Amino acid sequence: MKVRDCMTRQVLTTKPQESLQTAAKLMLESDIGFIPVEDDDRLVGTLTDRDIVVRAIAKGLGPDTRVRDVMTKEVLYCYDDADLDDVADNMADIQVRRLPVVDSGKRLVGVISTGDLARETDGEVCAMAMSGVVQPGGSHNQSTGF
Repeated sequence: MKVRDCMTRQVLTTKPQESLQTAAKLMLESDIGFIPVEDDDRLVGTLTDRDIVVRAIAKGLGPDTRVRDVMTKEVLYCYDDADLDDVADNMADIQVRRLPVVDSGKRLVGVISTGDLARETDGEVCAMAMSGVVQPGGSHNQSTGF
């Protein structure tokens, strides 16, 4: 199975200059916790509800703080034609629950999440991805720089 067969295609994005309040409202209204950040049609980062809490609120930053100030700037992604098993294995290795999905032109076309894997596969693929995600630490823990 390919990533394109399992991914979520309806993807909301935000811009680096948006306020955290605007991004958080979008998350609330859409019941999501992850938003790719695009600038001039280019993927430049990601923002999670956890980023807002740990990197902004916990440090006393207010709702007018710009997305660029707390987003994860290391852009991790996968291609829509990648093998789903390989991507799930990669998600485990890099300890992430969601990845932006791009086409061959590196245009954002979706998001793949462990929820997508659980819903669309036999559960073994999701278990593979989650095996690494649930490990403590890693390069994406909140105590490292961003």
